[in-house]
Amino acid sequence: MDEFNDQEQDLFEHYRFVADPGQGPLRIDKYLMGKIQNASRNKIQQAAAAGSILVNDKTVKQNYKVRPGDVITIVLTEPPRDTEIIPEDISLDIVFEDEHILLVNKAAGMVVHPAYANFTGTLVNALTYYLREQSGDEDAQPYLVHRIDKDTSGIMLVAKTEVAQTKLAKEFFDHTIERKYTALVWGDMEEDAGTISGHLGRHKNNRKVMTVYPEGETGKHAITHWKVLKRFGYVTLIECQLETGRTHQIRAHLKYMKHPLFNDAAYGGDQILKGTTFTRYRQFIKNCFALLPRQALHARSLGLDHPITGEHLFFDSELPEDMQAVIDKWEHYVVHQKE
Repeated sequence: MDEFNDQEQDLFEHYRFVADPGQGPLRIDKYLMGKIQNASRNKIQQAAAAGSILVNDKTVKQNYKVRPGDVITIVLTEPPRDTEIIPEDISLDIVFEDEHILLVNKAAGMVVHPAYANFTGTLVNALTYYLREQSGDEDAQPYLVHRIDKDTSGIMLVAKTEVAQTKLAKEFFDHTIERKYTALVWGDMEEDAGTISGHLGRHKNNRKVMTVYPEGETGKHAITHWKVLKRFGYVTLIECQLETGRTHQIRAHLKYMKHPLFNDAAYGGDQILKGTTFTRYRQFIKNCFALLPRQALHARSLGLDHPITGEHLFFDSELPEDMQAVIDKWEHYVVHQKE
């Protein structure tokens, strides 16, 4: 079972090798095929074409001959899942589309990829149906480069070809994709802006959540930048910008800051963490939770360089109704508190 089948995450793998002192001249595509399990020659050649193979920090072509002591790095898109994809006619909110990429505004509650307990009704099921209907190609399929959580709404980028997928994976790895989220968190942030930096790994006692570990101890390096948009006293509306894309990154980082997302059950935000003990206030929070039965997190905008044309593209989205409704309630609550 994969507890994180709906996780927010960048979908690429990074490898680093140092050629042995006795390494004879060998094409780099053949060298890497011998080093990376299940990596096809086509996949490696695509990575080379996308500029994703570096030797001693310089991009090389697939016919480069490996030399002793060469430091070789490669970014590969993750291999496809074994799960059979069943095309399903599910409504999609498509923000942008051309022959290479597609951006969709994902609704909260939709899992991105079929996996344990979620084989149907996912975004990939819907996209597969859509792409095959549009193109008339029975083999058409979406190529993922990142995912967002089931209960997070917002803009998600999808490749329509393997070439676009490979080039976008390099953009994600190089942190040139701009991603901003709107989040409602518990508590009044002490500063107006800041950066959270801390390694993320699975919690040792609860494998379904991530936690921050002291740098270097375990987990993967993760950086989240944030700034305050509006203060409501007991909660704060903030913008988060991802520098890295790790599993549950924003959710775990905010929990670590002691400002978990409003109504994030997995990270403790579904409790009344700030505020008064009055019955009226408790009922107010209960009403907010009912309006927004998920974590208050929306993938608001995404900027990228088009993987084929190089043109810079930027996409923004409105907050979904459930999240906007709760923000409106807090606006009203604060106004009436001052009266």
